[in-house]
Amino acid sequence: MSDEGILIDFGSESGPNPPGAGQGVGGSARVGSSQAFLGTDSSRKPETPPTNLLDDFGFETAPSAMPGPTGSYQDFEPDDEEMQKAAERDLEEAAKEAEGGAIGTIPRPTDLPLPPAPPAPVARPIPVEDFSDVAKHSIVELAGDDSYGRKVIIFSCCRLPPSKELDHQRLLGYLRQTLDQYVENDYVLVYFHYGLNSQNKPNFKWLVQAYREFDRKYKKNLKALYIVHPTNFIKILWKIFKPIISVKFGRKIMYVNLLSELKEHLYFDQLEVPQPVLEHDKRLLERNKPKSTSTFYRQSPDATDEQPRPTQQFGVTLEFLKIHNQGEPLPKVMRETTTYLRQHGVEVEGIFRRSANAKMVKEVQKMYNEGRTVNWTELGDPHLAAAILKTFLREMPEPLITFQLYDEVMRIHGELDGNDRLMATKELISGKLPELNYVVLKYLVDFLEEVILYSEENKMTAQNLSIVFGPNLLWSTNQAASLTSLGPINVFTLRLLEHHQELFIRDWSTSP
Repeated sequence: MSDEGILIDFGSESGPNPPGAGQGVGGSARVGSSQAFLGTDSSRKPETPPTNLLDDFGFETAPSAMPGPTGSYQDFEPDDEEMQKAAERDLEEAAKEAEGGAIGTIPRPTDLPLPPAPPAPVARPIPVEDFSDVAKHSIVELAGDDSYGRKVIIFSCCRLPPSKELDHQRLLGYLRQTLDQYVENDYVLVYFHYGLNSQNKPNFKWLVQAYREFDRKYKKNLKALYIVHPTNFIKILWKIFKPIISVKFGRKIMYVNLLSELKEHLYFDQLEVPQPVLEHDKRLLERNKPKSTSTFYRQSPDATDEQPRPTQQFGVTLEFLKIHNQGEPLPKVMRETTTYLRQHGVEVEGIFRRSANAKMVKEVQKMYNEGRTVNWTELGDPHLAAAILKTFLREMPEPLITFQLYDEVMRIHGELDGNDRLMATKELISGKLPELNYVVLKYLVDFLEEVILYSEENKMTAQNLSIVFGPNLLWSTNQAASLTSLGPINVFTLRLLEHHQELFIRDWSTSP
């Protein structure tokens, strides 16, 4: 047998292949890996090409005409044994090539040895810049979480040293470093403006740089920016910055004229308010006391020292309201607002926490005090109804839980714990609270329980509602809400909400 084997010529049907032919469909093909070893002399070529050997590269089912030893054509079938041997030899050669044993073969890419892996990089801690020279002034501080679990960061202008003593570029870097720890999640900023003056005020160029450097990374998760005690300087800045401030960011800015307003949004007792800010807020309260409707002073804008008009609803006692409401123990404002909120407000996110339009609050108060009908369906604002209910409670001449029981509530919080607290609270509510106050308080707590049922939608849990309503249910006789008393009052209110069925045990039918 010749080692060269036989080259099968698949010429065209018209005759022998011309020079250069045999490269296409009608050309030559090698059977096996390189040649088909059929044991014949490959030097002889057929005089006439075979007919119907291939049809689109498919073999005919009939025996093909193949050249014999003498050059003539005869019926021929490949020897299965010879074909198997040829295939085995091809496999052996392929194995040798894979092992690199074949001379002159080019190894495949997968056969090349892999280069050594580069050494693993050594993890080096990123150096943290030292801003101790800025941090010592306590200009920027973390003040816990708000009612939604968002971090609260405070910026106090009164703690800014004179500009010649503080590098404002380093202040910007320190502020950025502080925010970087929290900006991946929602957070809020509280800006105490009081104390900014010509000696410590950064220049305008710095303010523009600060706004631009705090890009979308910082602005995206900022949910609210509370500007406390704003002045005309803030209003001027707003006009200057308005062209470059996005509308979406502008909606996050909230002006807070008095510290008491922050209680509607934050855990006020967690805020480390600088003493100069507290003193400034107190001066503002004294200056605006006759017109104030804040939590600190319970006096209706329409209330006077003269006998109130029969239709008066705000700033009068529960007894007055009952007498002028045909003996109905529930105040008209409370009944109408809660009826509307049951239908349109219990599922509203942030109900009782978000502020309403101050102008509309005063307008609705005036309508009630003048005896006019308030159509809540036409007004269509659940937050306005919620604000009116809170305003009604905080403008009562005496808190719903009464001045007389204030010290008792403080004692329960300070001296008792666990089940003793609960039993003492039960005795206070069911045994010591005046009957009319009991009726109104029970009605309010029952309503708030309905609000809590929708806490997944409105985000107002029992704890959140206790923070909102606590300062509106109890305060001391000096009409000043002490920061240290807010915690006990809120805890007491939370106990009312969580154990209302155990605490309110009087028979409703015997109530007035």
